[in-house]
Amino acid sequence: YELIIMAKIPDIAPFKEKLAELDTQMSDPNFYSDQRHAAEVSREHQHVSGLIEKFEAFHATQSQIIDNQSLLDDSELEEDLRVMAAEEVESLKEQLQQLETAVLRAMIPPDPTDSRNSVMEIRGGAGGDEANIFAGDLYRMYSRYAETKGWRVELMSTSPAETGGYREIIFNISGENSYKHLKFESGVHRVQRVPVTETQGRIHTSTATVAVLPEAEEVDIQINPQDLEISTMRASGAGGQHVNTTDSAVMMVHKLTGVTVYCADERSQIKNRAKALTVMRSRLLQAKVDDENAKYAAERKGQIGTGDRSERIRTYNYPQGRLTDHRIGMNLSLQSVIDGDLDSLILALYNIDYEARIENLLKAQEQ
Repeated sequence: YELIIMAKIPDIAPFKEKLAELDTQMSDPNFYSDQRHAAEVSREHQHVSGLIEKFEAFHATQSQIIDNQSLLDDSELEEDLRVMAAEEVESLKEQLQQLETAVLRAMIPPDPTDSRNSVMEIRGGAGGDEANIFAGDLYRMYSRYAETKGWRVELMSTSPAETGGYREIIFNISGENSYKHLKFESGVHRVQRVPVTETQGRIHTSTATVAVLPEAEEVDIQINPQDLEISTMRASGAGGQHVNTTDSAVMMVHKLTGVTVYCADERSQIKNRAKALTVMRSRLLQAKVDDENAKYAAERKGQIGTGDRSERIRTYNYPQGRLTDHRIGMNLSLQSVIDGDLDSLILALYNIDYEARIENLLKAQEQ
């Protein structure tokens, strides 16, 4: 009878050894003395045990197929039973394929930053006033998406443009797995439409850049206070009577890397300093992650790109009512996405990324 070969699934033994190791750690009486470490180990245990369960289901389904195929080889089998066995084999083969994909996905180590909150930075790019207006449109789009997820949006720093929108806006989106959902939004977003200021009805092309950073915690990035140059100044621009009356704005420079953060949205200098430090940590963490993932990013570039802000990822075409993501060739209704319906697009990007990771896993197995 037909052989079912598990050629695509790498050796499961290392994962079983890992599960045994995690079981030993969790049985230690002092396991919960470090709550952060305990939570990380517990999450990894849940992930690895789920992988083992999926593999066992795969193995069981494979055995069922072989058993049914052996029945089909029996010349004395009654015709109605033969039909039932054949139908069951086809159904089980579909299940086997789904389980194989689930096992391979579970073998991909989870991104440790997926569960983080997101620090998003949007800046008007090419196109002058229209680019700044578009930056404001993108901020509202992500805010609406966050609202559908029950996430919280907190402004960190804004630089409003006189004609509307923002030259720059930085905000935090906090909620379950927000970075996992938003991390593929980094890049150049292009808009094609007739600007409000256009008198002859001509379509203009403008851009805005989006950067999505995993929110860093103090334990991720240790910043020596001596490496920071912090200056205070009076905030400028619209914002109420308190603006220009106190030195509440904070400019923070990391002397080792040159990373600069400016926060002026709060009346309190202390609050602006805390927000600036949050953004600073996230930018430094992202730089660290980028260095570590340089090789993977190069391998993934052909799939969904590197996420670099210099890379054009998406076009918002208003005359045609169409949004196009150039990385995966996906077209969607522009209005629904602008209104915050990003789920189908984000799921497609995530699936493509998983496919690339599985491909790399299988290549590593062959070597």
